[in-house]
Amino acid sequence: MTYQVEKSDEQWREELSAEEYAVLRQASTERPFVGEYTDTETKGVYSCKACHAKLFESDTKFHSGCGWPSFYQPLRTSDGADTVEYLEDNTQGMKRVEVRCANCGSHLGHVFPDGYGTPTGDRYCINSVSLSLEPADSETSHQ
Repeated sequence: MTYQVEKSDEQWREELSAEEYAVLRQASTERPFVGEYTDTETKGVYSCKACHAKLFESDTKFHSGCGWPSFYQPLRTSDGADTVEYLEDNTQGMKRVEVRCANCGSHLGHVFPDGYGTPTGDRYCINSVSLSLEPADSETSHQ
C-alpha cells in the first residue's frame, strides 16, 4: 500500500517516542484509562501524531467507558473519502477491524459496531498516544 507520507523505519523511530512508535508503527495498544485524551472534552480537531493529518472532530467524541478516546465517525476528505482506512485484524483470538491513518498507514486503534447510541452506531476506540489535539480556541480551551 502506498501512502502520501512514507518514511523509513529509522525515520519513524527518530521522530516518535518509544510508546508512540510501538502504537503507531507496531500496532501496540496503550493501557486503558491512562491516555491524555481519554476524558478530554476540549473542542478541536484530533490529528495523527505521526503525520499530522486531521482525523476526528471533538464533536464526534463521546464517553464510552472503554478506557480510550471514542469517536463515532472520522473526518472525510474533500472528495468524500474517510481519513482512516480499515483492515481486518484477527490477532489475539478476536475478529476486529483495525483503524489506520489513510495518510501514513499508522495504527490508531479499532472500530466496533456496538452502538452506544451514536448517530452511526460505531465506536472508534483510538489510542491517545496516536493523536494530537489542536484546540478550536487555544486561549480559552483547557483540559
